[in-house]
Amino acid sequence: LIGILVTTVIGIPMGITEYNGVISMPHSISDIFCKFEWNHIWSLDMFVVVFTFLFIDLFDTMGTLIGVCTKADMVDKETGRIPRLKEAFMADAIATTVGAMFGTSTTTTYVESASGVAQGGRSGLTAFVIGCCFIVTLFFSPLFLSIPSAATAPALIIVGLLMAEQIKNVNFDDFSESIPAFVCMLMMPLTYSISNGILIGMITYVLMNMICGKFKKLSPAMYILAILFILKYILI
Repeated sequence: LIGILVTTVIGIPMGITEYNGVISMPHSISDIFCKFEWNHIWSLDMFVVVFTFLFIDLFDTMGTLIGVCTKADMVDKETGRIPRLKEAFMADAIATTVGAMFGTSTTTTYVESASGVAQGGRSGLTAFVIGCCFIVTLFFSPLFLSIPSAATAPALIIVGLLMAEQIKNVNFDDFSESIPAFVCMLMMPLTYSISNGILIGMITYVLMNMICGKFKKLSPAMYILAILFILKYILI
């Protein structure tokens, strides 16, 4: 927070920080609320869009939940499962739908939640407090919009550092495990997408285990998903 504030102040004489004021009343959302377009709802283009965003949202959410829950030590050590995963996906789905109805950018799970976990957050109370803070920011949006991206980018580096801590759990002696993990980590920043990293990592995992002859590690669902992911990159 100190770094963000200092960078914002330094950016004023350099022309990076644009002062927009301190406080304003939230604008009406009547122009964007529930403004849907139904003309092409049954078209092939719409199917492609829905299919694409389904996978993007699904695997972005899954990747974030796995990373944040692992950081919070909430993953079952025996089964590797995340508790109440269904409820977490339902909350994300409802937020995504309602956010679209209000005309906002996608309201979904974000990897920045790792910063809250690092400070001790473990329950829904953390998210509730953050939500209340966001309501307050609606009235101070000119002030917060004055903060340049150059000031907030270093905070994301810290978040990335917190997430990278889990690399130590990768078995680098087993190429069928380490190569897919490496490809997954590498493709996330190169493609600017968590979901693309997971999809390509999943394809690599199936291929590497097939090459190594470790077919017992692969379930039928994993073969099906790998084929679907490959078709996604070929056809979309």
